[in-house]
Amino acid sequence: MLNQRSDKVELLRIAEAVAVEKSIDKEIILTSMESAIQKAAKTRFGFENDIRAIIDRESGDISLHKVLKIVEVPENFNTEISLKDAIQKEKKEGFNIGDEIFEKLPPVDFGRIAAQTARQVITQSVRAAERERQYNEFIDKKGEILSGIVKRLEYGNVIVDLNRAEAIIKKEELIPREILKTGDRIKAYCSDVVRENKGQQIHLSRAHPKFMEKLFFQEVPEIYDGIIEIKHSARDPGSRAKICVYSKDSSIDPVGACVGMRGSRVQSVVNELHGEKIDIVHWSEDTAALIVSALAPAEIQKVIIDDQNRRIEVILTEENLSKAIGRRGQNVRLASKLLDYEIDILTEKEESEKKQSEFKEKTEIFIKNLEVDETLGQLLVAEGFSSIDEIHQSTVEDILKIEAIDDNTAKELKERAADFLKKEKESIEKKLNELGLEDSLINLKGLTPGMLVTLGEKKIKTLKEFAELATDELVGSYDEKKGKRFKVEGYLEEFALTRNEADNLILNARSIVFK
Repeated sequence: MLNQRSDKVELLRIAEAVAVEKSIDKEIILTSMESAIQKAAKTRFGFENDIRAIIDRESGDISLHKVLKIVEVPENFNTEISLKDAIQKEKKEGFNIGDEIFEKLPPVDFGRIAAQTARQVITQSVRAAERERQYNEFIDKKGEILSGIVKRLEYGNVIVDLNRAEAIIKKEELIPREILKTGDRIKAYCSDVVRENKGQQIHLSRAHPKFMEKLFFQEVPEIYDGIIEIKHSARDPGSRAKICVYSKDSSIDPVGACVGMRGSRVQSVVNELHGEKIDIVHWSEDTAALIVSALAPAEIQKVIIDDQNRRIEVILTEENLSKAIGRRGQNVRLASKLLDYEIDILTEKEESEKKQSEFKEKTEIFIKNLEVDETLGQLLVAEGFSSIDEIHQSTVEDILKIEAIDDNTAKELKERAADFLKKEKESIEKKLNELGLEDSLINLKGLTPGMLVTLGEKKIKTLKEFAELATDELVGSYDEKKGKRFKVEGYLEEFALTRNEADNLILNARSIVFK
């Protein structure tokens, strides 16, 4: 192909055939051929020279040239020439500094190594052009469902033939326990399209929550038409999922439309998701009503919502506890993802015990640190004061709203609160010095002095040690063993951190440590 004695018309035919086969511009093929010929020619004429190869787009003729740039004072005579010498060499006027002259070189019969090098250059150029074509073709398909045929399996990953391109489904993006074989036709969600020098550029997923949403989009005409809207979704791929839907037309039941006649629509999605159980939840602006639907089939007695910290307490009977939590906490975990709220589930007995414990604990704090009697301590808690800092921040007038408290008592409470907080701050600073915490951990935004002392006592003294913690280790969690549910205490649970706040603290630490 690169030998100048070869059929020149055949050269153009080869370029056209490759362009059609790879769906890329013929000009890119010819340009890569010119680059390859230039590289091969340098092995004969010297790598110190600037060699240019030109393929005639009509005839296929190949011409080689040594290029010299016109400069005022040449420094490299292999690539530069003076204006005077250029005029003399070309035997004509009209040249300017910066122009190039082309010195024709004799045709050469490329050797085996040069020809092999040229073929490699062409192959690399064609592959680069093919990757760019694939990127441009599929970037607009990001976020859509693509269909293809399983081409091969590589280390647990699946390579999918999309006809004009290959895509990859990584092992972790497959549905667990799903068995795929070469030749299977599958659907997958296009999660990303990236420019890469090696490997697949098109990344697919069958485990992504959006894959389930897009399947409903295909199966439910009302969603396609925009009458029904998918608000949120959450999945444990291959096991269970929840999807929250809302109808803009009050006459259409969004749940019924997604289920379909005799469950036909949802069953099509379930089949594609390898038997994944799907709970369809009717979306509501009323968060309490939404959490009741999301935790079905459990019957909820009471819901306490903390919008500021995005936390929900759900109170129910002992009989409904296992239904609400689900197997290995799956039901409550998916509901939490669906609503983007941290959900705490308590039985009526646990709620009563929790309230009594909190009331007693707060009362004892006031009795011990403000030196008040039990009656006054209980009165402060009953009236909504939950910490000494709240008393310090309150005005005398706020405290006087409590019956049985006079002006002198209110002022005395304020003074004792201020005195306690001052001593506590000094004590914490002293404690931190004794514990030997790393400065970078002390300076991490969001950690209070009290939290730092607690971490130090738990032998977590460096930012790296903190960054390696899991969220559950900070805020606590519930676990189940042999059918019995038990509480796992978190290091910072006493500070009422939300899961979102704990996530942010850990992520900030990791961004500093692992940057």
